[in-house]
Amino acid sequence: MTAPRVKFCGLTSAEDLEAAAQAGASYAGFVFFPKSPRNLSLDAARALALVAPVGLAKVALVVDPDDAALDAILAQVPIDMIQLHGAEPPDRVAALRARHGLPVMKAVGIASAADLPKLATYEAVADQILVDAKPAAGADLPGGNGLAFEWRLIAGRDWVRPWMLAGGLTPDNVADAIRLTGAQQVDVSSGVEAAPGVKDAARMKAFVQAARGSAAA
Repeated sequence: MTAPRVKFCGLTSAEDLEAAAQAGASYAGFVFFPKSPRNLSLDAARALALVAPVGLAKVALVVDPDDAALDAILAQVPIDMIQLHGAEPPDRVAALRARHGLPVMKAVGIASAADLPKLATYEAVADQILVDAKPAAGADLPGGNGLAFEWRLIAGRDWVRPWMLAGGLTPDNVADAIRLTGAQQVDVSSGVEAAPGVKDAARMKAFVQAARGSAAA
């Protein structure tokens, strides 16, 4: 088994980016959602993107963006991938992918087996799927809540697209999550933080080491 690729989401400082690169991450996620403690202004995101270490794919997390909002982000911030983390329907995902010419990753929230058909629906229109825990009804944030779902729901699934496991992952459980689901990519935000929106470099390093250790186990 090859070593899983890691995405650190909600990075807010140059120090976060350096810690992500030193830990061996493949993706750096920038959040554009005002309710999130990890939200970035366009100026801050541009400054970070311009100093991101080579090798980190820069991902813009957006929630149900209108065309003007996403146009503004992509005009100012050099981004490699769009992550749609709202209730965007499949036709909207396809339209944004065509409009911007960038790879699109669609987050799909899972709480029970009833949610699983959505995976195939979005595999048909997105470049990648982010399989996340479904937020509780009325939650302010669509992700980054530190919630996990029952990983056995997707164990053994035949995937059409590359996919990434998210939701409640930490340095302590990521190896088990990978072994159970077969994930080749994992995403973490709150699980490597000292406080909401404040990344912990030691936990970031430990997360990558644990994920890689699962491949050798």
